[in-house]
Amino acid sequence: MTTSTFTGEVLMRAEGVQKYFPIRGSALFGGSKAEVKAVDGVDLELRRGETLGLVGETGCGKSTLARCLLGLQPATGGRIFFEDDDITNLSRSDMRPFRREMQMVFQDPMGSLNPRRRVGSIIADPLKIHGLAVGRELKRQVQGLMELVGLNPEHYNRFPMEFSGGQRQRIGVARALALRPKLIICDEPVSALDVSIQAQILNLLTSLQRNFGLTYLFISHDLSVVEHISDRVAVMYLGRIAEVADVKDLYNRPRHPYTAALLSAAPVADPRSADRRQRIILGGDPPSPAHPPAGCRFHPRCPKAQSICAHEVPALVARDDDPPSHRTACHFPVEPGDDLTHTPSSEQVEDATAAGAMS
Repeated sequence: MTTSTFTGEVLMRAEGVQKYFPIRGSALFGGSKAEVKAVDGVDLELRRGETLGLVGETGCGKSTLARCLLGLQPATGGRIFFEDDDITNLSRSDMRPFRREMQMVFQDPMGSLNPRRRVGSIIADPLKIHGLAVGRELKRQVQGLMELVGLNPEHYNRFPMEFSGGQRQRIGVARALALRPKLIICDEPVSALDVSIQAQILNLLTSLQRNFGLTYLFISHDLSVVEHISDRVAVMYLGRIAEVADVKDLYNRPRHPYTAALLSAAPVADPRSADRRQRIILGGDPPSPAHPPAGCRFHPRCPKAQSICAHEVPALVARDDDPPSHRTACHFPVEPGDDLTHTPSSEQVEDATAAGAMS
């Protein structure tokens, strides 16, 4: 967990955010227009100065949500607020002032850098675009940013291919930091790096957050990394938030069966702890976001699913004795002693689906 301290003041808020992608050719010959519901009704808050981890299986909509929050992709529905300003689908010119406050660090450190440009020019782009520095002052600021993230400022004129993977990601961090933003979205920033280099980048992000009061949305598949760096964690499944809680609450007592399954699959350093842990095997594959199940989207794979799960969408709220900050979208949250090691039978899935279809 990070050492950051945050006030609880909301910096960014998403309300019912949706992002649908039309399937090309689906409306031909009189057919109905099909859509991929990549993000489908997400409610989320980012608090000033915190790190919010966002986890979930590949294809659940994490990166799409991040791009909608930054205005890199227009949202299909819902609203996005930044410091109480509604920034949902603003025009390019209206969005320009907010670009200085929100930046992104991408997953592939080489793919996000133009190999034909020198790193000094790449890092200088935000400063030039917003007219903040020119000439010698521009070079001084860029070299200062390079030094800040642990790069040799004398390598200002080198090309990205002359740097290692970890150094390239530091270039991406320097570029994101150039405008001194309030929010940085880190989209799997260490997944392409060696473990030792991952630790260096994570320590760098933590140090920058402490020094500049940054807020992070940290997207990752690695649950151990998320546990280390996050203050809160949101779990996403098939376009929706399944659970959100303070990091200790979520890791010590997951309430959604999907969260419990994810945590049971995470590597554990202590072999004795690994042997005692209940391993939860989910049956089947995640459904297609083009044809998501009715009701709770996890119910076809959930060992606790009942008929209500197939036709009623569970609200994302605090359940039973959970603290208000621990919210779960589940009709039957996990309780101590629950056996989640069995997968639902085909008869259970068919019964639940049939009940949903009849409702």
